[in-house]
Amino acid sequence: IRALGQAGDIAWGISTSGNSPNVQKALDVAKKMGLVTLAFTGKDGGTIATTVDYVLNVSSSSTARIQEAHITAGHAICELVDIKLFQKPDTK
Repeated sequence: IRALGQAGDIAWGISTSGNSPNVQKALDVAKKMGLVTLAFTGKDGGTIATTVDYVLNVSSSSTARIQEAHITAGHAICELVDIKLFQKPDTK
């Protein structure tokens, strides 16, 4: 984050429990640097959900279900970014 992050960038953290100390520290640094913070969490969202700008919380105690939802949402976001950056809208 410190090496590459710039104000206005997005820092995207993923923590199944919402309490990963390393993810929390990275998002805290990002926020102090002026980055927009986004987290994918699970269970009750943990401490991370209360500190980021945007959170997608998968309210489940099943690690597999949380990770499946994170993967699906991540792919959808990446596809939208790809369309926005590299493809013209379909005019048909």
